[in-house]
Amino acid sequence: MAVKISAAQVNELRKKTGAGMMDCKKALVEAEGDAQKAIEILRKKGQKVAAKREDREATEGVVVGTSTEDNKTGVIVAVNCETDFVAKNEDFIGLTKTILNVAVENKPADLDALKKLPFDGNGLTIEEKITEQTGVIGEKLDLSAYKIMNGDTVVVYNHPGYKLTSGVVLNKAGDAVQEAGKEVAMQVAAMNPIALNRDEIDADVVNKEVEIGKEEAIKAGKPEELAEKIAKGKLGKFFKENTLLEQDYISNNKVSVQGYLDQVEKDLTVTAYERVSIA
Repeated sequence: MAVKISAAQVNELRKKTGAGMMDCKKALVEAEGDAQKAIEILRKKGQKVAAKREDREATEGVVVGTSTEDNKTGVIVAVNCETDFVAKNEDFIGLTKTILNVAVENKPADLDALKKLPFDGNGLTIEEKITEQTGVIGEKLDLSAYKIMNGDTVVVYNHPGYKLTSGVVLNKAGDAVQEAGKEVAMQVAAMNPIALNRDEIDADVVNKEVEIGKEEAIKAGKPEELAEKIAKGKLGKFFKENTLLEQDYISNNKVSVQGYLDQVEKDLTVTAYERVSIA
């Protein structure tokens, strides 16, 4: 005799998993009313869907970040999906925000450690929840990024639309520093620097820029020995455009970002930054 499944049971399973009403009912019928078995059935469905969609491109998604109440730690996470339609879905955004909350609470060392943490009280890890939701949504999902920042002051900026989040670490604390951090985090979001300062740029990148500049000068008719000097002279412009502290401050291009920070407070600077975007 088939077990009768009530609407209340279906609703409860839907709340726990986010799966559709019919999927929840089918899982409960197969599990003979056992909610935990039904969750496992839905998870296995997710595994099958994930395997089928493994070669798909998950280029859409959601990025979110936040700082802890004491502003000493900042966290950014990104979950990718296949379509913009799913990325804009409130349940998908909520899934990403829940993962962010788990990350903030536990501060795991890296992405793999985050994936192994419990998602909620239903016995699933974050990695298993992503697999389950792959079956629910029907698209490839991927927890693709996790960044954690620690310091005297950490400020995180979420650009509207859940496609871009940036964060900066500053070496001092206080209200003025907090406000400056917001400004510089927005600078990181807008200008996408490749390094904090010139010392952090890989030597191979610098050498490549010199070679490019040298070739351009030679094509313009300059002798080789002069071309190299011209190329090295252009490095200053490269650093100014691509390193955060040397970039023109977007709210006042008469000063650099470091110049702006010097105006806020003596010896104030950024010690690290992160930028995560969905291209």
